[in-house]
Amino acid sequence: MLYRKMPKNGDELSILGFGAMRLPVKEDGSIDEEKAKQMVRHSIDNGVNYVDTAWPYHMGASEPFLARALADGYREKVKLATKQPQWMVKKPEDMDKFLNAQLEKLNTDHIDYYLIHSLVGSSWETIRDLGVAEFLDKAKAGGRIINAGFSYHGNPEDFAPIVDAYEWDFCQIQYNFLDENVQAGTAGLEYAASKGLGVVVMEPLRGGNLAAPVPCEVLDIWNEADVKRSPAAWALRWVWNHPELTVVLSGMSEPEHVEENLKVAEEGLANSLTEKELELVSRVAEKYGELMKINCTGCRYCMPCPEGVDIPACFDVYNNLHMFGGGDRLMMMYAAKMGGILRGAETNFASQCVQCGKCLDACPQQIPIPDMLKKVEEEFEGPGLEERITFAKQLFANDSC
Repeated sequence: MLYRKMPKNGDELSILGFGAMRLPVKEDGSIDEEKAKQMVRHSIDNGVNYVDTAWPYHMGASEPFLARALADGYREKVKLATKQPQWMVKKPEDMDKFLNAQLEKLNTDHIDYYLIHSLVGSSWETIRDLGVAEFLDKAKAGGRIINAGFSYHGNPEDFAPIVDAYEWDFCQIQYNFLDENVQAGTAGLEYAASKGLGVVVMEPLRGGNLAAPVPCEVLDIWNEADVKRSPAAWALRWVWNHPELTVVLSGMSEPEHVEENLKVAEEGLANSLTEKELELVSRVAEKYGELMKINCTGCRYCMPCPEGVDIPACFDVYNNLHMFGGGDRLMMMYAAKMGGILRGAETNFASQCVQCGKCLDACPQQIPIPDMLKKVEEEFEGPGLEERITFAKQLFANDSC
């Protein structure tokens, strides 16, 4: 494992951090605790020393899970990060309430890296006016948090003013080879570093979309490389190539993801990709831009939908149709998944959207979700849907064995 220093405190942090946002789950959607615990501990045993979670991850189950996963001496081996759910803070005292609850849920007396979660320009103004600076100063002085930071999902122009508004220790930004000019982007990465902030990167694989499956047009470009790497390895190496960042978070959901990422992290040196390799990545980014229709990372901040729409799943199947083809198969899969047949749940169709707008404020990618759901509806819910639902019920009716 390679390590980089946090600029303000000198912490030697593993360049690969474990993001507890996409843990393995059982059929009912709950965390597969034994599998996830083994993955977390195996990562730590192999050098990972930064673990990241948040209040809403896995519908509130991620923090309590990590308390159990980090038992038996593992808590002392890592720097633990979690986040204040600032959208739930209505009055100043709520900040202490949430932090104290998180300390209890995580079974710890301090948070090593505490972030104000998912800021944009307007939400920063709200939490600022509620006294977040005073709260952070007090929490740091009392030892409940050690380092204060924020995660960002806003417009490029609002990033620098937030960096300058408080004596932050670090920040967390979405960054990958498709998002050089999205949200904080490269300009934000460089600005935060110039101000002495440590930078933690999230979504290096864009919700897994840069890893697999890979469109044939993209795979053809990767195959031109002199040094052969997996698509996930290319994406991670591109991010680590930037010396301004400290940690790259990966939301690993299978043991195989852990093994691959640990291996790739052994070579994640800054400025280690050649000009020819960087040009190859740029060509891949251009090709993805041509193919991808909806800019969704699958973060699920838009969930739950009041009407029951599984928004990320709808967008995933829509993007897959346009990137990878397979129309008949995806039409059937949409009917089975959104019809609740595979999940044993209520229906999740895009057409259930009533355009209430709740998801618009929650989406860090600023996707016009209701408009995009209408496109999904038009693509997948036309003539033949009822027949596909009926066939899917017959096909999966006896799938329990």
